[in-house]
Amino acid sequence: MLHGVDVSNWQGSVDWAEHAGDGVDFGFAKASEGTGFTDKWFARNWLAMRENWLVCGAYHFGHPKADPVDQARHFLDVVDAAGGLRRGDLIALDLERSGHLPPREVAAFARRWCHVISLVTGVRPLIYTFMAFARRGYCQGLGDYPLWIAAPSRPKGHPVVPPPWERWTIHQYAHGSTDRNVFRGSRAQLAELGYRPRRRDA
Repeated sequence: MLHGVDVSNWQGSVDWAEHAGDGVDFGFAKASEGTGFTDKWFARNWLAMRENWLVCGAYHFGHPKADPVDQARHFLDVVDAAGGLRRGDLIALDLERSGHLPPREVAAFARRWCHVISLVTGVRPLIYTFMAFARRGYCQGLGDYPLWIAAPSRPKGHPVVPPPWERWTIHQYAHGSTDRNVFRGSRAQLAELGYRPRRRDA
């Protein structure tokens, strides 16, 4: 299994060289939230992950009450401003807030956000969520997207998989000053989930 970490503005300055030296293979950094928030540490994290040869991931914290297309555009603008996507870069939607909307509306928001991202980048975003949220139906119709499951109460690499998924892709197994994750597969297999430049982009 590969080991990874995920961070946001809450961590402040992150020593990615230390993580890489400790055997971390991949990282996710928060890029954006809603339609207007940009994580002030994202550009620095994005560059530092590259400099330390990690598989790089960027995630958006979704607000289901706001327009999913506007949120997708905001996320892509933030990533572009930080240097854009390169081969193997990962994208994720953090789906853990309902905004007091019913499950069908939250799921529709997530599907639309993912559709726009896939259309523009060719990447199928990972869905970051947790068991109780998924079981309430907020993730309906997202089973074709890779699951990044937050399950810190479960042993590393052994999460319970909620519907609509049948398998997990990344397991966030520990919360703390830095959240810890594992991917069941090789570096090449993880990068295959990421960005692949179209011929005209190469």
